[in-house]
Amino acid sequence: MELFDIKLIDVEDFLELIVRFALNTGVIIVLVRYLYYSITKRKDYLFTYFLISFIVFLLCFLLENVKLELGFALGLFAIFGIIRYRTRQIEIKEMTYLFLVIGVSVINALANKKVSYAELIFTNAALITITYLLEKVYLLKHESRKVIDYDKIENIKPENHAELLRDLEDRTGLKINRIEVGKIDFLRDSARIYIHYYESHNEVNLADDSNYEEE
Repeated sequence: MELFDIKLIDVEDFLELIVRFALNTGVIIVLVRYLYYSITKRKDYLFTYFLISFIVFLLCFLLENVKLELGFALGLFAIFGIIRYRTRQIEIKEMTYLFLVIGVSVINALANKKVSYAELIFTNAALITITYLLEKVYLLKHESRKVIDYDKIENIKPENHAELLRDLEDRTGLKINRIEVGKIDFLRDSARIYIHYYESHNEVNLADDSNYEEE
């Protein structure tokens, strides 16, 4: 049956879409929900990665027959690879996961009949394994950074470093690894402080407020 010269359903292609979509979704859930989110706890990127993955996969799969396969895939990498949100800068790690999510979706959607399902499953499993090893085994200490507008400007002097560290740890509740002093505003008696800490040492992730924010 057809409607406007378009098939209402092509059983073989539809089943292939379901199988590949299920495979891609499973891989993205492992990469984003159980690897990325378990470490960063950033729900904004969790939402973004899932939707981008679904959009890229369906876009590639449904347009595969247009014969734009290689050029289309490279074009997607070029477009999404230069994405910079206007509200904030994307960090290197988040950009890497974005590239990973897009790459996995493109692979799962555009792998043609010359690529067996065994090869496809191995590729996805290899990406999951490598990401897991880097996140959980070889890079156990994930260093994060927060930006603080600090009001006790006298503590930024080198001789008061110990007092500055103690005051920041008391206020934030974080075990700080290192501190950087940024812009100093003598008119307002404040300074911009960058604190670096290991998430594995801090069970509670502090939310952003008016005094400090995470970059």
